[in-house]
Amino acid sequence: MDWLLECSGCAQESDPEGLRTVCPRCGLPWLVRYPGRQHPLEHRAALAREQSPGGPAHGMWRYRPFLPLLPDETPVTLGEGNTPLLELDRIARELDVGRVWLKDESTNPTGSFKARGLAMAVTRAVGAGAMSFVIPTAGNAGVALAAYAARAGRPATVFAPATTPRTILAQIRTFGAELSLIDGHIGDCGRAARELSARTGAFDISTLREPYRIEGKKTLGLELAEQLGWTLPDAIIYPAGGGTGLIGMWRAFLELREAGWVQGPSPRLYAVQSTGCAPVVRAFESGAQSTEAWSEPWTVASGLRVPTPLGGALMLRAIRDTRGGAVAVTDQDLAQQALLVSRREGVDLSPEGGATFAAAVRLRAAGQLGPNDRVILFNTGAGWLYRDEQ
Repeated sequence: MDWLLECSGCAQESDPEGLRTVCPRCGLPWLVRYPGRQHPLEHRAALAREQSPGGPAHGMWRYRPFLPLLPDETPVTLGEGNTPLLELDRIARELDVGRVWLKDESTNPTGSFKARGLAMAVTRAVGAGAMSFVIPTAGNAGVALAAYAARAGRPATVFAPATTPRTILAQIRTFGAELSLIDGHIGDCGRAARELSARTGAFDISTLREPYRIEGKKTLGLELAEQLGWTLPDAIIYPAGGGTGLIGMWRAFLELREAGWVQGPSPRLYAVQSTGCAPVVRAFESGAQSTEAWSEPWTVASGLRVPTPLGGALMLRAIRDTRGGAVAVTDQDLAQQALLVSRREGVDLSPEGGATFAAAVRLRAAGQLGPNDRVILFNTGAGWLYRDEQ
């Protein structure tokens, strides 16, 4: 393997062989590093050729030089990546900013951005010998694991809050995972998942408890840069629960700049949460270096209902390193924005997607978005997954 693991807390380095969880010294997530890998501009030119008419398109796996894959390794894939980047001229005029795009992750195979992270994590875990999986979920991650575990021929157990939208629960069952409902939030599901893992040996593929979901989410940033002609936007507004996508994009932009594929500063990263569960916003505003548990979390945006994110410190680092920020919006605002934008633009926004539009209004009013800024908003999942069957 031509990569190694580095602890995000104590900076301890480790060989990546075997099934790896958090750093045994400090309990914080590992980050993947690629010492000695070269990314000449010829690689970038090759990507452009692949996208030409008649050329092959490999979704997120087109970025193999930036991913933890062995030579000639075939990943566990359902065709994830290559999601649309839609320009929203009317939204840009109303916000009075330069340009606005929506990165619509709802077109991924399992209906959300979770497909990217779980495809990479399952690929690496199967390669290391995992025979079964377990995951706690607020919804979409459970759907993605169920699908990718089925694709890999491995059983999976999913722990989800009993309040998870029924359509999402139905999707988990459709892909054959064993589903256990918990009276509580995702933190309670996490404890149940760790107990099952300790008892049965099922690999716990929870957010940031293994190193590779970040690497899959990193392709969000790689793909954005390519879709913008190897330039970077000024600001990215992202709904952050566990925060893997935010952290992954932060890492992607650093690696692209180191490779010389893009120039200039990284985009300002803005984390959006609900006022009913906003541990990152609270920590950012108080100047803290890590998050504290949010008591009695509740929001209709189930992906934002993460009261104790393991990656809290990493999210805060990413936000501050890029001169970004964190903002909380009400459930009423995010739901209204999701419905409004869906009807105006024809994109079926999830509640988390609506949160990014509500946050953009707040950030522009506060002067954190400028009149010439190029802004990316994220829709991380399909709205239909959140609408319970009637």
